Amino acid sequence: MGCDLCFPQLSGIVLESDHCVFTQVPQSVLTGSGLIIPRLHRETVFDLTEEEWTDTRRLLQRVKALLDDKYAPDGYNIGWNSGPVAGQEISHAHLHVIPRFATEPFAGRGIRWWLKQEANRRS
Repeated sequence: MGCDLCFPQLSGIVLESDHCVFTQVPQSVLTGSGLIIPRLHRETVFDLTEEEWTDTRRLLQRVKALLDDKYAPDGYNIGWNSGPVAGQEISHAHLHVIPRFATEPFAGRGIRWWLKQEANRRS
């Protein structure tokens, strides 16, 4: 995969396509989660080509089938962070794919839940 220096902690490619790969980061909290990453360096999601967008969607469908079969989650969070203020820690575009389960302490709280808290009110 191109740009290996951006993702040194990745454990290997689980699925791949022409323009992107799906890989998983070893962890204990978000079991089964992973990243869809364009093979070529693209700093943010806004830099993806039309072909990369299409290929990301196709790979996402394959990832869902794989995770459904292996983990049978009750739902998913899918998301991009774009720019440091939005939480992007690695300056290479990557789509988070997070299986969710009804038994989790934060089940039912989506990706905007934290952002909608009063403590996050803009000044």
